[in-house]
Amino acid sequence: MTLQRIVSKIILLTGLSVFSLSTFAGANDPLFVNLSSDEPMRASMAIQFGKHHFANGHPLTIFLTDKAVNLGVKAGSGQFAEQQQLISEIVASGALVIMCPICLKQRGFTEGDLITGVKLGGPKMTGDALFRDGTKTISW
Repeated sequence: MTLQRIVSKIILLTGLSVFSLSTFAGANDPLFVNLSSDEPMRASMAIQFGKHHFANGHPLTIFLTDKAVNLGVKAGSGQFAEQQQLISEIVASGALVIMCPICLKQRGFTEGDLITGVKLGGPKMTGDALFRDGTKTISW
């Protein structure tokens, strides 16, 4: 067997094994949404996407990073009222919304600036959500 055929078979088998592993995704696998944008449409899409899947039984974590810090602080209440309402709704339903502490500080805010329900993250809290068995991740 030539080296080219061996490599082709490895690629084929690897591709098939990755495909077949995805068929074992659980009906209630956790969803981790990394939201870094404060662009209203993108932010709303990300939160609504998470909200939909949360309502269908997937534990939900939304991690606010970079510009999305503005969605989770009181100073954003005017510009991001719709997104903050969505955040309040999912938190009230049991979803977890975590604020990146480094991003919060770099944007000039403190924990006291967080809207109700948003938790200040850290390596343990964020890691526990991100690395929970079966977790699927998506970024906006």
